[in-house]
This record gives sequence, C-alpha cells and structure tokens, in this order.
Amino acid sequence: MIAFCYHHSVNVIGRDLIQMFARKHPDSGSSLKSWTQTMESNSFKHFVELKRTFGSADQVRPHTVFDISGNKYRLIAVVDYSLQSVSIECVLTHAEYGKGRWRK
Repeated sequence: MIAFCYHHSVNVIGRDLIQMFARKHPDSGSSLKSWTQTMESNSFKHFVELKRTFGSADQVRPHTVFDISGNKYRLIAVVDYSLQSVSIECVLTHAEYGKGRWRK
C-alpha cells in the first residue's frame, strides 16, 4: 500500500478586501501580496506556529491582527487552524485601527 501525504496550505478568504485596500493605498500592495503568498504557502497548527512566521501578529480573540508595511497598516482576520483557513475581516490604516471600531 502506498501512502500519500498532502501538504495543506492555508485558504485565504476575503482577497477582495485586500485588493480594494491596495487600490486605495498603493504603497501597501507589495506587503499585502507578500502576506497572502506567505499565508497560502504555509500550514499553521496553532497561533504559536503562526507567530514564528508572522512575528508581529497579535491575538485579539477571536481575531488575529497582522502588521502590514511595518507598522503602517493592520490586517484583521479570523484564523481557523483546524480548517486551515484565514478569513480577512478588514484591512485598516494604523489610525483607523487605533479607533477600535473594528472590534464591534
């Protein structure tokens, strides 16, 4: 019997939010593209593993907050480790994130 191993990669849901944000803030485009490619080419069992790849990521349950373009932008997502999916809730400037409206 031959065993097959399939490397699960993370499914990114909400790419349209990334594209809309990048059109509004063109300087975020390359960082957002890099974040997406890194997310899709990995598999994370839990937050500690994700944090090894995304060192500045923070858990603000149920969300995970990612710094984009250094500290200039924030990507807010819900990561489901069992389904290997990340659902993007919003992408914000640092100032918009600071207002905290995304938590509601």
